Amino acid sequence: MAIRKLLTLSRRPLLLSSRSASTAAALAFPDLAAPAPARPPVMHYDRLAEAVRSKIKRLDDPDPRFLRYASPHPALADHTSVLAAPQTRVTTLPNGLRIATESTLSSRTATVGVWIDAGSRFETDETNGTAHFLEHMIFKGTQSRTVRQLEEEIENMGGHLNAYTSREQTTYYAKVLDKDVPKALEILADILQNSCFDEKRIERERDVILREMEEVEGQTEEVIFDHLHATAFQYTPLGRTILGPAQNIKTITKEHLKNYISTHYTAPRMVISAAGAVKHEDIVEHVKKVFTKLSNDPTTASELVAKEPAIFTGSEVRIIDDDIPLAQFAVAFSGASWTDPDSIALMVMQSMLGSWNKNAGGGKHMGSELSQRIAINEIAESMMAFNTNYKDTGLFGVYAVAKPDCLDDLAYAIMSEISKLSYRVSEADVTRARNQLKSSLQLHIDGTSPVAEDIGRQMLTYRRRVPVAELFARIDAVDASTVKRVANRFIFDQDVAIAAMGPIQSLPDYNWFRRHTYLLRY
Repeated sequence: MAIRKLLTLSRRPLLLSSRSASTAAALAFPDLAAPAPARPPVMHYDRLAEAVRSKIKRLDDPDPRFLRYASPHPALADHTSVLAAPQTRVTTLPNGLRIATESTLSSRTATVGVWIDAGSRFETDETNGTAHFLEHMIFKGTQSRTVRQLEEEIENMGGHLNAYTSREQTTYYAKVLDKDVPKALEILADILQNSCFDEKRIERERDVILREMEEVEGQTEEVIFDHLHATAFQYTPLGRTILGPAQNIKTITKEHLKNYISTHYTAPRMVISAAGAVKHEDIVEHVKKVFTKLSNDPTTASELVAKEPAIFTGSEVRIIDDDIPLAQFAVAFSGASWTDPDSIALMVMQSMLGSWNKNAGGGKHMGSELSQRIAINEIAESMMAFNTNYKDTGLFGVYAVAKPDCLDDLAYAIMSEISKLSYRVSEADVTRARNQLKSSLQLHIDGTSPVAEDIGRQMLTYRRRVPVAELFARIDAVDASTVKRVANRFIFDQDVAIAAMGPIQSLPDYNWFRRHTYLLRY
């Protein structure tokens, strides 16, 4: 009976699932097993997208420990405590020479200097480089002091004597102890009025300046901005370099230097600035005694600028050099002059774009959206927004350094953020930029030398020292609507100037940049 039941059970069909059947077939006939379906390959762009998404997720959900004292919603900072700045006193002598001082009773040092409304802009093609050459020669001895006597006199009193030349201004200043201020003024007056330009010294200084030109050519940022000025203001005096061409350096003579002094180093175009442990009445009396040989030619720098104005030209210059490991470029729009009502708004817009450096380590949490995009996507080594002002024009833009394969993404990020200022601006970003700008302005005048420089520069550009309270009020008057209006004036559908150097084959062409000065909205 048991055997018959077993035979009956064995006649029932064996029911297997499809998966079990395939498994059994694979076990019985391994050579005929069906291959498993292949997964789709993971593309390179998918991996990049996943990496970016993971980075953004970490940014959206950061470590709460770092947000304990954070301020994600900026509020307008109160700077009332810094508005009570010392008064800037100004006296104008009969010959037109202006004397401006700011006294700090707690200081034991002082900076006195001469700020002159003259620079490389007021040269010709044949004399380009004379202003900088004169800056070198002014310390090479006077009628009463040899070079050695001049250097020993400065060092014996522990002072610091220096000078610099820009496109529109030339400066000679000394930083000394309070008791040596009269001596410093006397030395400045001597070198500016009684310099004797020895022919041997001139020949020796040619080689020094030519070596300095070689050093400047190694500073890529300086080279880029020289090329940017040359292409943006081509065929105008502002497009010339400060050092001048090498051929001019080899041909500048004693007569060129004397003519430049007699023409541009005049009393109406000079400001004596002093800050620190100084008394205004004492400075005025010392200046009257020592500055007695200045020309009182009434011709002003503004009149000379009106004869040869700077005209912005939309153009580009590209220098391809594959031997340089990193590519760098600057893109700029025509900016505002010093006295333009919108110059303050451009300063706020510069703070909104910000700056970033890979070595600094920050950036992914910065207020600048441009810095965030660059830091998250790692498409640049450094980036810096700039706003340069001149008497009748300016330059506003961004300078960046990046690897060659990142140039297209970096250019897109820069132009996207710049053009966005014409369309979409949040009050929070403007508030943050205003706070940063006000703090930056105060941090840059920490010390007697920066204060004296600020006084001299403002006296030449504004013809007065702008009080801190007025400056902060002008900054606080900038809101989102102001930024949009100014961006529509200077950026929206405007020509650009581009200077690029290095392995820049992948940098988009000029028409691409010009097309991205506005957004196509449908």
